[in-house]
Amino acid sequence: MPLDFRRFNGPEDSVSYKIYTKDYLKTYDEQLKDLYDENGKRKDGRELNEARSMCMFCMFARTDMVSQAKGSAYVELRKTKVVCSVFDPREIPHQNEFRQLGQLYCEVKFAPFSCPRKRRPYVPDVEEKALSVALRQALEPAVCRHFFPNYQIDVLIYILEHDGSCLAAAINAAGLALANAAVPMFDIITSCSVAVIGNKMFIDPTEIEEHIAKNSTEVNHGIITMSVLSQLKQISDFTQIGSMDVECVTKVMEVLLKECEIIVPNIQRILVVDVVKNFELKKHLEAETKKREEILKKKMDEWRSLLNGQ
Repeated sequence: MPLDFRRFNGPEDSVSYKIYTKDYLKTYDEQLKDLYDENGKRKDGRELNEARSMCMFCMFARTDMVSQAKGSAYVELRKTKVVCSVFDPREIPHQNEFRQLGQLYCEVKFAPFSCPRKRRPYVPDVEEKALSVALRQALEPAVCRHFFPNYQIDVLIYILEHDGSCLAAAINAAGLALANAAVPMFDIITSCSVAVIGNKMFIDPTEIEEHIAKNSTEVNHGIITMSVLSQLKQISDFTQIGSMDVECVTKVMEVLLKECEIIVPNIQRILVVDVVKNFELKKHLEAETKKREEILKKKMDEWRSLLNGQ
């Protein structure tokens, strides 16, 4: 594995200190019991059917985060923090044939310190490539790609901290950033995830809940992430990890549809705030322009009077 000599690199055969902690030595049953208490509440105080986006204190989002990008957004779901940057359309490199529809180039990258279980490498790994493909498949039905034929739009996701539902947070951030960049879209795209462990569903799961759902020995186990165009009543993408029967998948889809519709007003509120802020900025700039024009006009009149006096 190539080393980055600009940083202090630890030994390749080093072992994480977490293997010596009590939590690492817990069995599967003990980890499952620690997910929720007797009242059915999780470690962070949420119900099993409660998402982090439903609480205003749990979700924070804003636009215009990256000054160099055409549009950008930042989404924070407690300990899951995602930044998205969208850049202007550019010609597709190494493309000989004309394409009727534009392309989306999506790239998802984890920060080296983002994941609690292991340090991420600087070279893109398999999980990052899979997330990039899933992000592109989710965004393509939402973007009016026929408006920029033979061009591509770059959508870059940087995950600062990962505590579960990183794909759903990335899709929500990308939808906000595309709207902030004034990219034509058919509808606002929203996404949500559910972790299934046996007969229990964890809406908007954390990292430990996703880890147990992937490694569970139950008949129904895994993670489902679904992206929805709410106004059009269309599902733009469906991603499943694990094994579930048809009845379980149907129940999860019904739950995810409701959760995605709940997210829409929050996204609309953020976009409205962004539009109002831009209008106020435009009024401020127009007022400043008028003041400078008046000052310049006064100086021009002074110079003319001096010239005429001579």
